[in-house]
Amino acid sequence: MAGEVLRVVDVWKRFGGVQALRGVSLSVGEGERVAVIGPNGSGKTTLFNVITGFVKPDHGRVYVCGVDVTGEPPYRVAARGVARTFQLVKPFKGMTVLENVVAAALSRTGSVEEAEEEARRVLDMVGLSGKAGVRAELLNLPEKKRLELARALALRPRILLLDEVMAGLRPREIEFIVGLLKRLSREEGVAVVVVEHVLKAVSMVAERVVVLHHGLKIAEGAPEEVMRDERVREAYIGPMSLG
Repeated sequence: MAGEVLRVVDVWKRFGGVQALRGVSLSVGEGERVAVIGPNGSGKTTLFNVITGFVKPDHGRVYVCGVDVTGEPPYRVAARGVARTFQLVKPFKGMTVLENVVAAALSRTGSVEEAEEEARRVLDMVGLSGKAGVRAELLNLPEKKRLELARALALRPRILLLDEVMAGLRPREIEFIVGLLKRLSREEGVAVVVVEHVLKAVSMVAERVVVLHHGLKIAEGAPEEVMRDERVREAYIGPMSLG
């Protein structure tokens, strides 16, 4: 793959009696937008945890921009250009929205002034510049999701992993996030990998879809092709949200 920035090769992971990942492989190119779908327990978040160093695989390798980062701690993986969001948004309480993002930006610059400048830039990108002085815990859920995204963007990533960042959002809010992700991929070359249950959002944002089932990759391709796959339709389309 030309311009490949992420490669996952034959990754396996077991937790006790549960085989969470079964030989999963995945490649993502620069500026590409990929969605990983599947019901709860299919291994999506475990895959993100392996990529970002929160979990060490039992077998397999992870490469970021050609460098083997398998088993490296999260801060080292982040330094390679990988940023992520989490399903459960947990901003730093007692700190303002701006301070939350400055804290993230400081990890890539030793200058508070530069970190604040970067924080204001990304807050404007996600539509939160008007909330910069508000305590983060006072934000509503959609705003907290945007803050989580802003903290990831403050790291200036080459690869952005988003774990259900659009879950619980209204259609207009989803459209805003989708538009932002498309601009990031087209204009800045950021590779975007989203774990998502809302299939409408998947069809809007993804150029390619990967389907996991009990830790096994069962389908991969363009969104319209994957949605027509009989195995995918039987296993996922029914129980997953179309809104």
